[in-house]
Amino acid sequence: MPQRIIECVPNFSEGRNPDVIKQIADEVEKISGVKLLDVGPGKATNRTVITFAGEPEKVIETAFQMIKKASELIDMSQHHGEHPRMGATDVCPLVPISGISMEETVEYAKKLGKRVSEELSIPVYLYEYAATSSERKNLSVIRSGEYEGLESKLKDPAWQPDYGKAIFNKRAGATVIGVRDFLVAYNVNLNTTSVKLANAVAFDVRESGRVEKKNGKTLRDQNGNVLREPGLLKSVKAIGWYIEEYGIAQVSMNLTNLNIAPVHTAFETCCRCAEKRGMRVTGSELIGLIPLQSLLDAGKHFLNKQQRSSGVSEYELVKIAVKSLGLNDLSPFDPQKRVIEYVLEDKSAKSLLQLDLKTFADETAAESATPGGGSVSAYVGALGAALTTMVANLPAPKHSEKDWVYFSDIAEKGQHLKKELLQLVDEDTAAFNKIMEAFKLSKNTPEEKERRNKVVEEATLYAMEIPLKTMETAIKVFEIIAALIKYGNKNSISDGGVAAVCCRSAVYGAYLNVKINAATLKDQEKARPYLAKANEILEQANWQEINLLSRVENAIYPS
Repeated sequence: MPQRIIECVPNFSEGRNPDVIKQIADEVEKISGVKLLDVGPGKATNRTVITFAGEPEKVIETAFQMIKKASELIDMSQHHGEHPRMGATDVCPLVPISGISMEETVEYAKKLGKRVSEELSIPVYLYEYAATSSERKNLSVIRSGEYEGLESKLKDPAWQPDYGKAIFNKRAGATVIGVRDFLVAYNVNLNTTSVKLANAVAFDVRESGRVEKKNGKTLRDQNGNVLREPGLLKSVKAIGWYIEEYGIAQVSMNLTNLNIAPVHTAFETCCRCAEKRGMRVTGSELIGLIPLQSLLDAGKHFLNKQQRSSGVSEYELVKIAVKSLGLNDLSPFDPQKRVIEYVLEDKSAKSLLQLDLKTFADETAAESATPGGGSVSAYVGALGAALTTMVANLPAPKHSEKDWVYFSDIAEKGQHLKKELLQLVDEDTAAFNKIMEAFKLSKNTPEEKERRNKVVEEATLYAMEIPLKTMETAIKVFEIIAALIKYGNKNSISDGGVAAVCCRSAVYGAYLNVKINAATLKDQEKARPYLAKANEILEQANWQEINLLSRVENAIYPS
């Protein structure tokens, strides 16, 4: 399961007082599970945009504390600035990044809005994907009249807040909370210094296109409205400009919906439009951070264009994306500093996956209970999935060109299963440690003893769930192995056999871990469904291994 991450980008009506800005931003540092990504104050607008991200529950807790701090420090009755605003925390968008849907994120926005209204007496409006009506989807519509018009607006039955009473909060104003798509600021570099040519490409690609003209005159419809020729890409805003620092012109874009216009689509569209106008794209530039999935999608896209398997590692996909998009053209691009998920990783957290092969073996052999059989089983299963992926990436020489798609799909499945099994290497050790921590709980009183027993039982059930998950994941690899033995490169068929042995070993090793933990449960009724499922999977794995190895041996050296 990918880590659940949402980004939060609250806008505060203070851009001139560094002490106030710091106090609001410091709220992020007080809560574990979230990370401050950027603080962007603006003096002219008297507004600061703060960006942070992390686990959903932690993010909305942090957002609430920041909204609370802003309401204490910012007096809207004294506020002046160029940017439209209606509250101390003017707008607070949540953005799903990974492992969470738009619909789930909307529920978090509603939860945050309800709490802000109830505990801080601030009227809350919902916008974008969280909007309660189509009229309230657009932020600028909700914010019309701004702070100065808010008191009378709250008296209008059509503008009752989504959360809270329609009572004017003179100090804090109102806050707009919602959910929107991730916005990527992305520039494409051209081999020209001409802003006119860069703008021509920008008009080609952006959704709003260009104004229609004839003989130098703007064309209008019968109602006097300006006619426009739409651009090639929806959800894209773009202009052309010249960058003195680099001595080149760029097409500067905001990609407002990566599902509609991903980064690689914007890049390639700019390439085609630039070429038609006698120019060449030399590379591109990302401003700020980007979700990992965007680079993975780009990597797969460029590999598919080359009719190469996209079932390669995450590292390779990111490397291909960076190279193909030319993200190193103007300055070095470090994914560890520019990909949201990588930035949020706890670099101090110990992981068995960070160890080299020798150190992992030494760690397993050390005088400690972890890593043990469960982690080793998951790792063996990951090796089996890795072997199947390798075979899929080496299709038979006589296969037609269209077959690379089939093998690429298989390789992607293998990579996915490999990743799941690798995650279970650490999770199995964490499950064991959970039991050990439970046993350390005090049991001096009957109440403490009862609580300790309950925690131990819960930890033991979790320690059964993890190896069962290893079994469920490893058994899926057999389906891939069977396809590769039948259709794959015959020179690599023995690797398919080794993969089968690895996966059966992973299943059996994990099965033993399910059983040994089940034996310690006081409530044996809870153990029964786990054991029934484990026995079923083991039986399948035993049959699959015998069947596949028989086919492999006959293919290698028929008797």
